[in-house]
Amino acid sequence: MFEVGVRSEQSPLFMLRTGPAEPGRQEHIGKIFARSKERLRIGLYSMLLAVDLLCIVAAYLVAASIRLHSPLSEQTFHTLAIVLPTFLAASTNNGAYSLKTLESRSCGAEKAIKALLWGSLVAIALLFYLKVSTDFSRVIFAVGTIFSPAFVIAGRLVTARVLRRKYGGSFANQLTILDGATVPPTPGEATVLADQLGLHPGIDDPMMLHRLSYVLEGCDRVVVACPPERRALWAVALKGTALNVEILVPELGRLGATDLGTFNGQKTAVVSSGPLNVRDRAIKRTLDIIIAGLALLFFAPLMLFVAVVVKLDSPGPVIFTQQRLGRCNRLFYLLKFRSMRQERLDPRGARSASVNDDRFTRVGRFIRRTSLDELPQLLNVLGGSMSIVGPRPHALGSTAEESL
Repeated sequence: MFEVGVRSEQSPLFMLRTGPAEPGRQEHIGKIFARSKERLRIGLYSMLLAVDLLCIVAAYLVAASIRLHSPLSEQTFHTLAIVLPTFLAASTNNGAYSLKTLESRSCGAEKAIKALLWGSLVAIALLFYLKVSTDFSRVIFAVGTIFSPAFVIAGRLVTARVLRRKYGGSFANQLTILDGATVPPTPGEATVLADQLGLHPGIDDPMMLHRLSYVLEGCDRVVVACPPERRALWAVALKGTALNVEILVPELGRLGATDLGTFNGQKTAVVSSGPLNVRDRAIKRTLDIIIAGLALLFFAPLMLFVAVVVKLDSPGPVIFTQQRLGRCNRLFYLLKFRSMRQERLDPRGARSASVNDDRFTRVGRFIRRTSLDELPQLLNVLGGSMSIVGPRPHALGSTAEESL
């Protein structure tokens, strides 16, 4: 009997028995998937795009209703005629419709919002360059730009919930081939035992390659787990499959490898990636300046109010500075509103703050809980020592403890 293990969320390992191999029936051995889910994914990408566009249109119609008390107007259509094409170009360029965005709600929402931001910036540039501002409502554009991210995120979340309920979060047929190795089960994948199906690596057995082709029919991704001495053989046997094939190499995980490189004709494990290229760094820095600048203008009254109540609540400076490790392990001073008593401050962060920490002032406990103490970090972003999007820098005391 040949066994094919199919892993699912309900059962870690459910065995399907296909029967013994008989002459003329080998093409049925190990056939697991009826067909690839590529067409399904293309349909879902199209549906996501339609949902995004409908959400954007709805946001600007609401904006027009607020401004003109009527959603349908010539100015609304002019605005959408600029916004929708720029969003479409930006979203298709940044991968807002991909397998990763189907599988991850946060990734899909993030890419859609980035595309909206870029689309809005390009729309502003086009309107200025084409000098069509007379046919264009700044209020509708501004309010629609504020509403559209919320509408798109809501649309993505609802769509993701529906798709997860219908397809179980599995949008690709993944097959794992176990050849003398074991791996933890992943929901939604299928697993075959190579020795049970008479599969072995190499290209010296045409009949084995024939059987393997039926096992792989309908697969979108294949992962092979085997001992180190058999990896090269499996790689050769699977190179001609025209599928996404990966060989499991646990050692790369222990190294923390993020990619593969080449040195003197030999493959290397990349454990750290360099900075973005010049264009991407310029784009990221421009976004940081625009977002941080606008946020500072918006939150300036609130920041002034917080500074006053911090000063009145307890003696000491309004701003607390603490050294953190930033890009390239360079030290910088992170800015925060002071939330602790002056005599109890911990510049190195040797003691982590807790909910009932007795070092907090009355105001400090509130601004810490609501994250208002972090508003001065917008100045760090403007200065270039921090970024709106990036890893969170830890206090020196906590990082030093981790490194021991």
